[in-house]
Amino acid sequence: MHLEPIGTFHCEARYPYDAARQSPIAESNGGNIVFEKGHNYEQALQNLGGFSHIWLIYVFHLNQNWKPMVQPPRASRKVGVFASRAPYRPNPIGLSCVELISIQGLIVNVGPHDLLDGTPILDIKPYLPYADSFPEAKCGWVEDVAEDLWEVCFALEADQQLAWLERAGVKAIRAFLRQQLRELPFDQQRKRIRPIAGTQWEIAYRTWRIDYGVDETARRVMVQRVRSAYTDEDLLSLDDRYEDKAQHREFRNAFRT
Repeated sequence: MHLEPIGTFHCEARYPYDAARQSPIAESNGGNIVFEKGHNYEQALQNLGGFSHIWLIYVFHLNQNWKPMVQPPRASRKVGVFASRAPYRPNPIGLSCVELISIQGLIVNVGPHDLLDGTPILDIKPYLPYADSFPEAKCGWVEDVAEDLWEVCFALEADQQLAWLERAGVKAIRAFLRQQLRELPFDQQRKRIRPIAGTQWEIAYRTWRIDYGVDETARRVMVQRVRSAYTDEDLLSLDDRYEDKAQHREFRNAFRT
């Protein structure tokens, strides 16, 4: 069996840790599918605009292997991969339901999602409430997991720093923080976080470090500030593995960090 992608998904999320857990709870700003030319896909897209939501069938293109047992973000134990939505599957095929925003020629714009930039799209189908919705459906092990969501807020300093980074091209960082800190903000096993002192914590995003505080009574996370992970010595070195040291120097000058 050989499958050819019908198009490619484009969005701000580039790395696995940028992706939302599920599209309905995604913090992303949306994305678009650019269909391949020369296949009469313009005709294939006719009449799709009348649907509010569509299914995307795609390839987990960054996964190189599969795991028979996985530990989903909300689970306290491992479950069989077929009992999960994890990307580590024998055939790396994903399925997401997203809001259809608009269709412009060979470009289909969608709302919040859980895909990554460059994802190959295999097919799209309309979401049909009468066929696809089962309100009384059972959710297996998920029903035993208590939802524990935290409110994520941003201090003025952090908000200004994140706005600067977004203008500089680090566009997915704010959505990453909301996604990672709204659930299990203390989970050091599955997240790049570490305690600093008392109620103060740090989470890593690529070559950036973000300080945040937690209020367990109010179930609130306050993102306080953003810092460069590079030391002064690092920034003087000519080695620039991630090609972002110039950006870090500008950030430090802008915020005197």
